[in-house]
Amino acid sequence: MKKSKLIAGAALMVGLTIGGTVATISQQKIEAARTDMVDLSNHNGSFSLGEFLSMRNDYGVKAITTKISEGNYYADPYATGNIRTAQQAGLYINGYYFCRYTNVAQAKAEAEYAVQVARNDGLPTNAVLCADIEASQQRGLGTYVNSLAIEAMKQIVEAGGYRFDVYSMSSWGDSVIPWKYIGWIANYPYNLTVDRYTKGHAWQFTDKQHFKDSYGNFDASQLYDDYYTGGLNKNAVISNAATHHVDTQHATNKPASNSNMTADGGSSNEDYAQRGTFTTNTTLNIRTAPSTSAAVVGSYAPGESLTYDHVYIRGGYAWARYMSYSGQYHYVAMGRMGGEEYGTRRTYSSRTYTVHSGDTLSGIARKLGVSVSYLVNKNGINNANLIFVGETLSY
Repeated sequence: MKKSKLIAGAALMVGLTIGGTVATISQQKIEAARTDMVDLSNHNGSFSLGEFLSMRNDYGVKAITTKISEGNYYADPYATGNIRTAQQAGLYINGYYFCRYTNVAQAKAEAEYAVQVARNDGLPTNAVLCADIEASQQRGLGTYVNSLAIEAMKQIVEAGGYRFDVYSMSSWGDSVIPWKYIGWIANYPYNLTVDRYTKGHAWQFTDKQHFKDSYGNFDASQLYDDYYTGGLNKNAVISNAATHHVDTQHATNKPASNSNMTADGGSSNEDYAQRGTFTTNTTLNIRTAPSTSAAVVGSYAPGESLTYDHVYIRGGYAWARYMSYSGQYHYVAMGRMGGEEYGTRRTYSSRTYTVHSGDTLSGIARKLGVSVSYLVNKNGINNANLIFVGETLSY
């Protein structure tokens, strides 16, 4: 991370501009590091909802890991706001603390301080609170002392209700810190077409990531499991429409404005003429409008079904519309877009969509009112990060 107090993915387009020429995915298969997670510090400052939504929707970012503290004396002043805003954007949120310890006792004090600050900042229970070990103070301690410090910090962090991990650079593996402790590895190779350090939770592959709606350079990481997404499917927020190479690929050409997005991250004007049956797997409220703030007029119990004639995307949810016995339209949330489903959906007829230039799988899913995982399973897609111009998708 290299972001102490003293040191100040993209969703790949089907048409890519590479070296001044245009190549489509159908002509050239691109494999590269994904922008699954972004970490922030006081160096990056405060972020707006629109910035986080752009990271999520345009680059496939799923998780934000924000700096919480440094040593046992500094609390990041931007953490509280960034935690709250990232949650509003539907992103998983984690924290890290920059270590300055020179012995085990200091390591304990720093972990205790980080837990307290994290609680005050509103970092949710069960989030990852990662020890960032890369400072000169730890370099000379050797693997033995660092191992004792890590074991001690792990106990404190977990007792505080958070999950623990260690971030460090690959060159420190087994030379300063035993590899078995490092779950988040930093290594910035020139060639990003090969997955690296796949036995860890995450690989930080760059500190020069750019996002079209945000200023400056960012640290970006690829996730290999669901540790930094709370143990839930790491594609539940949004699946990367394709991989992202920091040197040659850019965000899909969407307007910088998020004027079509609601305050809680959903589109304000998307609706689709889809008909089908929805069977719930949990108790769901029946509302007078496709909004969580609309009046509740009843509920469906687990296992009950409804027949719907339209799907609306509002506030980050997919809503089923149906006509009640009273002749009024009612609405039930079928699940979060790109996230957890609240039941099973069966459409009356098979529909198809043809992939066009500029499409992303996540964008298509939003347009059709289904989740990315639904499209992947329905169409037998092996790589959710790769779609082709002219390909026909069933939904």
